Amino acid sequence: MITDRAQVTEMIISAKVTKGIKWSQAAEAIGKSKEWTTAGLLGQMAFDKSQAETLGKLFGLTDEAVAWLQIVPYKGSLPTAVPTDPLIYRWYEIVNVYGGTIKELIHEEFGDGIMSAIDFSMDIQRQPDPKGDRVNVVLSGKFLPYKSY
Repeated sequence: MITDRAQVTEMIISAKVTKGIKWSQAAEAIGKSKEWTTAGLLGQMAFDKSQAETLGKLFGLTDEAVAWLQIVPYKGSLPTAVPTDPLIYRWYEIVNVYGGTIKELIHEEFGDGIMSAIDFSMDIQRQPDPKGDRVNVVLSGKFLPYKSY
């Protein structure tokens, strides 16, 4: 019996490793971006019934696990307040160093508001470079102004 979404994530990661599945293959199977699909497979998004069933077949999941893929998850996947994984820590470091700059420039350009993480997209690509390949990440979120009342 599965008692939480984390168990399904563990099943997915295990099947990914044993079957040699790439995240991009799972995304292609359901017709969504690799970024959104991976977030979902890691427990951060809910899939519709058709997507969940397709992913269930790809990863060899039980009907119970497929049902869990359709439940709206509790979002937030960092195990500690300050991340310890070096790659995730670099993102934390970027926000620590450049967060104020990002905030100021968004406010200067758009006004008082936030960038949505709901109406949002992300694209991660390898960018060849003679000095060493670069990670190119594009984040795009709808601007949501604060309202006066």
